[in-house]
Amino acid sequence: MARNLRLTPLLLPLLFLTALIKTAHAGGIAIYWGQNGNEGTLTDTCATGRYSYVNVAFLNKFGNGQTPDINLAGHCNPASNGCTIVSDGIRNCQKRGIKVMLSIGGGIGSYSLASAADAENVAQYLWNNFLGGKSSSRPLGDAVLDGIDFDIELGSTQYWEDLAKYLKAYSKPERKVYLSAAPQCPFPDSFLGTALNTGLFDYVWIQFYNNAPCQYSSGNINNLISSWNRWTTSIKAGRIFLGLPAAPQAAGSGYIPPDVLTFKILPIIRKSPKYGGVMLWSKYYDDQTGYSSTILKSI
Repeated sequence: MARNLRLTPLLLPLLFLTALIKTAHAGGIAIYWGQNGNEGTLTDTCATGRYSYVNVAFLNKFGNGQTPDINLAGHCNPASNGCTIVSDGIRNCQKRGIKVMLSIGGGIGSYSLASAADAENVAQYLWNNFLGGKSSSRPLGDAVLDGIDFDIELGSTQYWEDLAKYLKAYSKPERKVYLSAAPQCPFPDSFLGTALNTGLFDYVWIQFYNNAPCQYSSGNINNLISSWNRWTTSIKAGRIFLGLPAAPQAAGSGYIPPDVLTFKILPIIRKSPKYGGVMLWSKYYDDQTGYSSTILKSI
């Protein structure tokens, strides 16, 4: 015979606390968009409901006296102001509660910082052209992005901490400037190690691919878990993400089959208080495999 269960006054706070803990550890998926014209628009990307963060990639020319340049592959031509249409996508994503970052750097480009003064100039350019400042030549139009993503893989190894400090100085209680970074998994990252020590980064999506010593390989998760533990206990950051290729062809090495990720890796790394979720490269490859759809409920 069924009995009506009544929640005692003692049980209610316990259930509430459990829900809070689950919410605190709930992760999201960050995606890189912009490097393939066949991956859909920014609006389409956010409308999937699979992503919590989108990195618009890349501003791959800046610093050292250069005129900055953005490259969004086949999406639009910035030379003819053709990328201002992306503003609609940025706003549509933000209306859904998705944070949209401008990713600077990348694996191909011409960028570096010559000095702290150069870093200050680049920060001012980014503020005026992509964030809350004013400029007559905003490449992505008048939408205000949520922050800047540092994907620094070449050029100088110095002054990135200065760029982070100058950018964060623009942050205000009513309009925060978020900072994210995509270091390689060998610790510390040769380009961003010093910058990450500032504690100014809200999100750090570590690239656990194309780096044999600290990535998944042929059923072995030990190197990856060991590296993850070192990162999460060594840097001051808001949330730390496991960065992965969304398809085998998206990287030279380090692809993790979805079942291995959901059953063997995520249950371990989700225990970290700094766990933020998973970053995927990239929207185009995710479209090919459906990787994010497969793992979403386990994040």
